[in-house]
Amino acid sequence: MKMKRFASVFFILALVLSLVAVPLAAPAEEGDSAPVMEVAAKAALLVDGDTGEVLYAKNEHDELYPASITKVMTALLVLEAVDSGKLSMDEQITVTATALEGLADDGSSANIKEGETMSVENLLYCMLVVSANEACNILGERVSGSVDAFVERMNQRAEELGCANTHFVNATGLHDPKHYTSAWDIYLITKEAMGHPDFMTICNTAQITVPATNLSEARVLHTTNYLLSNWRAIGYTYSAARGIKTGSTSDAGYCLVSSAVEGSRSLISVVLGAERVSLTDGKTQTQSFSETKRLFEWGFNNFSRKTILTQADMIQEVPVSLSKDVNYVVAHPASDVEALLPNSLEPESLKRRVTLYQDTVEAPVEKGDVLGEVTLSYEDRDYATVKLLAYDSIEASRLLVLQKNVKDFFSKTIVKVILVILLLLVLLLAGWKLTVGRRRYRYGRKVGRGRNYRGRRR
Repeated sequence: MKMKRFASVFFILALVLSLVAVPLAAPAEEGDSAPVMEVAAKAALLVDGDTGEVLYAKNEHDELYPASITKVMTALLVLEAVDSGKLSMDEQITVTATALEGLADDGSSANIKEGETMSVENLLYCMLVVSANEACNILGERVSGSVDAFVERMNQRAEELGCANTHFVNATGLHDPKHYTSAWDIYLITKEAMGHPDFMTICNTAQITVPATNLSEARVLHTTNYLLSNWRAIGYTYSAARGIKTGSTSDAGYCLVSSAVEGSRSLISVVLGAERVSLTDGKTQTQSFSETKRLFEWGFNNFSRKTILTQADMIQEVPVSLSKDVNYVVAHPASDVEALLPNSLEPESLKRRVTLYQDTVEAPVEKGDVLGEVTLSYEDRDYATVKLLAYDSIEASRLLVLQKNVKDFFSKTIVKVILVILLLLVLLLAGWKLTVGRRRYRYGRKVGRGRNYRGRRR
C-alpha cells in the first residue's frame, strides 16, 4: 500500500516537473533577433555602411541641434567645389574681416587671423580636426561669395539629399533655435561626404601639423574625437573607428557621427543629445563616445552577412501558354543575395513572398526574361528583394499562336462592332429583297391581266 502511494506521489512530481520544465526551456529556443540595445542619448542611429540597412534607430527623425556636426555639410560643399574645379586643395585663401564676423569668442577655433593666408586643404584640417569655426566661414565665403549665400546653398543641398528635417542658419553649428537636423539627415549628409576620399582622410586624422603661415607659426592639431586619440581624454579609443565629426553645445548636448570598419564590414553611427555623466569612481564619462563605441560593438558582434539566395535557387514554376512542349518555366533569382542578419537568424527562417508580373506568361519565353520578384522577410522586416528570371527559353507553337491571334482579333471591340454592323446590313438587305420581290410578284400579275383584256362584248 505504501509502495503504491509512493509511486503515485513520484508520478505526480515527475508530471509537475515536466510541465514546469517546458516554459523554462522556451526562452533558450528564442533567438531570431539581436539582443536588445538601448542608447543613452536623445537620438541614435546605426546603419550598415555597405547596404544602408538600419540595425538600430531611436528618434532618428526628431529635429535636434547638431552643434559642430554641421561642419560635415560645410566640408561636403567645399569638396564638391573642388571636384567641379571651382577651387583646388592647394589654393591659398587670404582671410577677410567679414569671414570672422559673428563668431563666438568661446567657440572652437584654430586662431586663424584676418589677413592670414592658408590653403584650402589646411583650412579643412582646421575645420574637421579641431572644429575651427572660422575655417567654415573662410571656406564658405570663398565658395559662394558670402557666408549667407553659402548657408543658403547648404539648405539647398540638404533638400537635394532628401533631408526632410534639416534647416541650417550658419556654417559652423553655433546654436540657433532655427538651426536643426535629425540623426537620419546627418546620416544622409555624411554618407554623401564619405564618397570623397579627402573627407575621410582628414576626418580620420588624430594629429597633424599645419605648416607656418604668413601670420602664424606651425599649428599642431589634435582631434576632438576621443575614439581616435587619447590626447584629450583616455578610455574611449576604438581601433575600428574611422572619423568622423564631434559636436557639443549646452543646448545640443554631446553629439558624434562616426564610422567603423571591421574586416569586410563597415558601420555608420549617429548619436545626438548625449550627456557627460559622473561615474561611481568619481570620473566623468562623455556618452557620445561611449555610446557610439557600444553601438559599434553591438553591431559587429550580433550581426553577420549571410547568403540568403543564390542564382541556382529554383523559386517557382510559372505557367506558360502557347507552347506545345511545356506548360511552365522555372523562375530563379537574378543574382546571389546577401543580407545582414542577426547571428541567430538563419536564412532558412526567412519567408519568401513571390510577386509575378503575369500569372501566366506566353511563349516564346527567352532565358533571362524578367518574370517577377521575390522578397525575403522575417516578421515585419524585409531583408531583400530581387528580380526573378526565366531559367530556360521556350519556343511557341505556330498553330497555337495563330489560333490566339485569330481569337484576339475577333475579340477586339472595333471588330465586334464592325461584325454587328455587317450582320445588320445583311439582314436589312435580305429584308429589302424579300419585300421588293413580293411587290413585283403582285403587280406583275395585275399588269398581265390588263395586257390580255379584250374589252366588253356588246
